[in-house]
Amino acid sequence: MNAALDEIRSAFGLFDDWEDTYRFIIDLGKSLPGLDAAHKTEDRLVRGCQSQVWLVSRLDANTGRMRLCIDSDAHIVRGLIAIVLAAYDGETPADIVAYDIEALFEELDLLAHLSPTRGNGLRAMVGQIRGVAKEAVATVPNHSGR
Repeated sequence: MNAALDEIRSAFGLFDDWEDTYRFIIDLGKSLPGLDAAHKTEDRLVRGCQSQVWLVSRLDANTGRMRLCIDSDAHIVRGLIAIVLAAYDGETPADIVAYDIEALFEELDLLAHLSPTRGNGLRAMVGQIRGVAKEAVATVPNHSGR
């Protein structure tokens, strides 16, 4: 497993209440680089999100790994993006498809503390990433994964 995701897991374990966890998630989002305005186009919008979320993905032909850039106009969503990126960015398309991110969300008790619309948006973002990864699986030579 990657170090960024391990750090997030460890940090979640330090908090006694959800308010502190919520602030931590917002801080995670503040550390993300923003997406250039030229990439914030209609065709890159993630459908099903309450906030505006843009997804830019590319497959690195040399490594066979997905590179993801995601941005949002909402602070909490940027934090959720940071968690998703820790799990998915830099992984092979096959690993993205195979990874049980719902188990991660359950481990972090994330969905229990988000509004239903935020939870649906998070799942929509994950669904779009997994869709892009599924499309790429057929085009990627067999690179080693996680």
